[in-house]
Amino acid sequence: MSMSDPIADMLTRIRNAAERRHATVAIPASTIKQSIADILQREGYIDGFDVVESGPHHNLRIKLKYAADKRSVISHLERVSKPGRRVYTKYAEVPWILSGMGVAILTTPKGVMTGTDARRAKVGGEILCYVW
Repeated sequence: MSMSDPIADMLTRIRNAAERRHATVAIPASTIKQSIADILQREGYIDGFDVVESGPHHNLRIKLKYAADKRSVISHLERVSKPGRRVYTKYAEVPWILSGMGVAILTTPKGVMTGTDARRAKVGGEILCYVW
């Protein structure tokens, strides 16, 4: 079975694993998914990730992060641009997520970055997802 939206699959796996209080979650690796995981780590939503070689395919192992009360640090993951409906934005129109409490992740000509970084670099792009 071919997967039509690997990024939505990644977000769903993280969401499900966090709901079940798993320590880690494995996701088939790709460059863009590593970039997203890197942003999630920098923004403090996950404890880290590494690439695990399992046969011909590589997996991304993401260490989930929980607050003291055992609730996931990630309370919401939302796919914005989908294969059937791509969503693009100009840098001046990059949405603020929860007044800056959340993060928009975009893919731009300068790489995958947060909405804040895209605004700073004055580049627009495709809005991949929102996280808070």
